[in-house]
Amino acid sequence: MKIGGTAMAEQKGTLLLTRSDLAAVLSMEEYIEGIENAFLGHGEGETYGNDMIHGETPGELEFHIKAGGLKLGDKRYYGLKINASCFSNMAAFGIPNIMGAIVLFDAQKGFPLAVVDSIEPTIKRTGAGTAVAAKYLARSDARTLTICGCGNQGRIQLEAIKEVLPVETVYAFDQDPAAAKEYAARMSDRFGIRVEATESLQAAANKSDVLISCTPSKRPFVMKKDIKPGTFVAAVGSDSPDKQELETALLQGTKVVVDIFEQCAVAGELHHGLESGVITKEDVHAEIGQIIAGKKPGRETPDEIIIYDATGTALQDTAAAALCYEKAVEKGIGQFINFSD
Repeated sequence: MKIGGTAMAEQKGTLLLTRSDLAAVLSMEEYIEGIENAFLGHGEGETYGNDMIHGETPGELEFHIKAGGLKLGDKRYYGLKINASCFSNMAAFGIPNIMGAIVLFDAQKGFPLAVVDSIEPTIKRTGAGTAVAAKYLARSDARTLTICGCGNQGRIQLEAIKEVLPVETVYAFDQDPAAAKEYAARMSDRFGIRVEATESLQAAANKSDVLISCTPSKRPFVMKKDIKPGTFVAAVGSDSPDKQELETALLQGTKVVVDIFEQCAVAGELHHGLESGVITKEDVHAEIGQIIAGKKPGRETPDEIIIYDATGTALQDTAAAALCYEKAVEKGIGQFINFSD
């Protein structure tokens, strides 16, 4: 995919891209390719200035601020994302539970290239990140999948994972059984595969080659005893210190791969494992970028259990925003403004 073409040279101002602008700009295949390239760049030392701030506020609202830069093609980009999360928003006010924006900069001149609604690219880059990890860490013949969490992210996770694995059967688990049933009906119709709602995570996990957890849970519910040999487990939901989906014992004696080590050590499943003492920093096998770059091996045996701890990275946000920006300029989508006027 060509990234870093003539759009920057022809810059007319800062491009504003709304969620509706972004909805059809990129395919999932393009997101996956872009995120894999971003992780590869990190593994090869082509990223810079990565940081994350978790902002607590009174009540349920929390802010996530992520910033990072990377080289794509012959261009350098820097992105800053701020997301606000309040998981009672939809029920109470009819507005999204997660909202925010990504500001994309030319990292050579400092020019603000775009202001991008963050909902669409965040959802899709998260699913794409799991798919990239599965490409290197799941068994290539993995056909049975359990998804924990049947909201928007659960839908995107299935869309993305189907791009890299021959998925035939999906078990849908949610704390709200009705949500799992609705998900099963909708996803079965959409993808033409067997999607079955389940109220027994243990039974589903025992039959699955891949388990993806994408919930805002603050209490672990994926237990070590339920994961069979050879399973790839992607823990996607834990992106702040108080969130946890996996029993810490699951990190002990398994191959643990992270998106960015420093983030996972303070906000991911790794954070809880380190805090409880079941795992040390030295026990972490690799960052996913190191595996993509060929510096560390991915899956080495069919029977090993591999845990992928994904806190969501600024690299993914910046790459997604850059891809959307380039494609939107090419297609004439969005509105330019000049902040200096």
